[in-house]
Amino acid sequence: MMIWLINVLHLCVKELRCVLRDRTMMGAIVVSFTIAIYVVATGAKADVTNVSFGIIDHDQSGLSMRIRQAIRPPMFQEPVVLDQESAQQAMEEGRFLFIMEIPRNLEADIHGQRQATIGLTVDATAMAQGQLGVAYITEIVLRETLADFKVMGMDERLPTKAVIHVMFNPNTTTSWFTSVMQLINNVTVLSVVLVGAAVMRERERGTIEHLLVMPVRASEIAVAKIAANGVVILLAVAVSTLLVIKVVLQVPVEGSVLLFLAGTGLYLFSLTALGIMLATVTSSMPQFGLLSVPVFVIMYLLSGSATPAENMPMWLQHLMQLSPSTHYVKLAQGVLYRAAGVDIVWPQMLAVSGIGVAFLVIALMRFRLMLARQG
Repeated sequence: MMIWLINVLHLCVKELRCVLRDRTMMGAIVVSFTIAIYVVATGAKADVTNVSFGIIDHDQSGLSMRIRQAIRPPMFQEPVVLDQESAQQAMEEGRFLFIMEIPRNLEADIHGQRQATIGLTVDATAMAQGQLGVAYITEIVLRETLADFKVMGMDERLPTKAVIHVMFNPNTTTSWFTSVMQLINNVTVLSVVLVGAAVMRERERGTIEHLLVMPVRASEIAVAKIAANGVVILLAVAVSTLLVIKVVLQVPVEGSVLLFLAGTGLYLFSLTALGIMLATVTSSMPQFGLLSVPVFVIMYLLSGSATPAENMPMWLQHLMQLSPSTHYVKLAQGVLYRAAGVDIVWPQMLAVSGIGVAFLVIALMRFRLMLARQG
């Protein structure tokens, strides 16, 4: 066992030297965990921001004016007053994302407790903005209507009153979410690529024959590649979390960073084993890249980092439990956003470890076969 550990240590040093000398890969790591996270967090917004808005006001009442004045920057542009014909043409030309039509006698019908309907036309080609915008506009109309009731002394007649509490992100700041999810995405991509490229580099440069004549085992070579490349990514994640996310983007990290890094280490173990497994299936770097792309896409889109896992079909939710990214996203969100401890996230840590062991067993079997063919 001691000889095995010594051989792994020497091979780790060799792998670290190879990674650090690869300027292209090191540049990709630095950019991915600094500039890329900052640009995505500050540039890719899911919030409704500066959206064009048109309004057809048939009522011209105090309530309709309240609603018009409530629709203002930064979420919406100043409403442009339109008539029926120009509104239809403007929507077809894509000049407005929302057009609201306020009917005649709106204020009178509401004060008389009669049913009233406000029309809202949405350009759903901008799907995210359209969906969120409808929710915002509905809230604005309800809020201003209730405020008008209060002025008239009619609010006491309402049977219910909604009270909303927003937890963990009171202002629903997009960058708090996108920065951490982009970090997870970069970990997924680079950890697989880095260790897979290390294996493919040995094969393409012919240095794998040098390893075959040395007194080392396949398990020592594979574990060294997993450990060395995993340490590089783990250090990049630590720097990105403490510097870019906490300091630059000022995302409040509620939980233990050490616990998050421990979970990240388990995730890296799982992904680097997956990277070796994928590398043993292919014979060249282009093939490895083509095989890796669908793996990245599936793990990213269906892990819960892009869309909530609860929105997926039940059979797909069960199937994605076999992916380490699903459990890692839950762990990261629980620790960084909700200050979860080991007593809460241990199932995710255990699941990621178990999946990683399964990947490692398959990777070692495939790696031994690959070395045997090379020999």
